[in-house]
Amino acid sequence: MGKPVGIILVLLIIGFVGYLGYGSWVTAQSLRGILTVGGPTIQGDGWPAPQSPADIGYVGDPKAAYGYDFENVEIETELGVSPAWLVPAADAAASRWAIVVHGIGGRRENGYRFLPVLHDAGLPTLIITYRNDDGAQLSPDGLYAFGLTEWHDLDAAMQYAFDHGADDLVIVAESMGGGIAGQALLHSELADRIAAIVLDAPAVDFPAIVVEQVARLGLPLAPILARGGLWLSTLELPINIGSATTTTVFAEFAGPMFISHGEADRVVPVATSDALVERRDAPTEYLRTKADHIQSWKEDPARYNAALRAFLGTVQ
Repeated sequence: MGKPVGIILVLLIIGFVGYLGYGSWVTAQSLRGILTVGGPTIQGDGWPAPQSPADIGYVGDPKAAYGYDFENVEIETELGVSPAWLVPAADAAASRWAIVVHGIGGRRENGYRFLPVLHDAGLPTLIITYRNDDGAQLSPDGLYAFGLTEWHDLDAAMQYAFDHGADDLVIVAESMGGGIAGQALLHSELADRIAAIVLDAPAVDFPAIVVEQVARLGLPLAPILARGGLWLSTLELPINIGSATTTTVFAEFAGPMFISHGEADRVVPVATSDALVERRDAPTEYLRTKADHIQSWKEDPARYNAALRAFLGTVQ
């Protein structure tokens, strides 16, 4: 009896190790597909036809969208020029600017969900592109990095704002843009001039996103497969994507913060924002909705706008 049991045990161990190894490899390959520029992303195809400028998929400049005057500006980044739209405030002397950072595979127009409230609040608003966007520079590695590289482009946009009259900033970021904002907060020498932060379904913890996506496949030991895939990706990719976490720096940000996130989010688990809010001591407005990814505004535009407007009114 002992020998057959031992053989079975060995086979089970081999099968278990093989499952973890193969599952981790598949996860790593999936990560490469997600991060490769030009591949399918959550903010690419598949959205309903837009009914208003605030809907994902709308294409048009701020004049076409809302009748707002704007300037086409060029921001010098370390990779070259990135185009942006600057929507000036009614008060030409306004010295607090907003910068809007969209998510992976998105476009500048994604910022239109926030633009009317920012404009009404008297904030000159810079709606930027960054590396790998249409019209911007392609990164040498052709990869999205959830802020690990893109923060340099936000840093350049911040410098542009300060060079053109801004004294401080409100950073508005959605999805992967939240990761970009977090890395800028962590690394930029200009971070101490950020007055407030607005986040919508922010990707503040990339490993947690990977765990969630693997778990949605119904695979056993999803956290282990996800961690294994992240580790294997470091052997293949030029970035350590597993280090794309910014929860701590956002938690320690001393300024006011507005966060919106929907519990039905299929991309960025709402638990990541729950954890961030739980860790913050500074003033925090948390609009927790029932919406899917970056759809909290769509769930109830009037409620969302009122909450954001009230928040901006508290920023000193």
